[in-house]
Amino acid sequence: MATDAPPPPESGTETDTGPVQPTTEAFVEVQESAEFGELRRTYRSFAFPLTVAFIAWYLLYVLLSNYAGGFMGTKLFGNVNVALVLGLGQFATTFLIAWLYSRHAANRLDPKADAIKSRMEADA
Repeated sequence: MATDAPPPPESGTETDTGPVQPTTEAFVEVQESAEFGELRRTYRSFAFPLTVAFIAWYLLYVLLSNYAGGFMGTKLFGNVNVALVLGLGQFATTFLIAWLYSRHAANRLDPKADAIKSRMEADA
């Protein structure tokens, strides 16, 4: 019983499993292009500020929990205190950021990435 897999097809040739793959040089060329740089800037201009904001919000929650117990224990109504509301706010913020990123990717990132991908596949 042979366990060796067949060798991968050479780059730039048609395969039974899918479309022709671009060469390594084509990937490097696209990576160095202004269009790809714009795609990365668009991603980073969204992801980095939101990541920093969320980490700051999370650290504020942790610091308040550790050093402002009296404030966090303040009852707002019934048995609901500030700590519970801020803790639930962490979950809400997580889902909000995921939803915002999904919209951002669908509207701004995916069209640019699809254009680059289509051009690379057409040139291969």
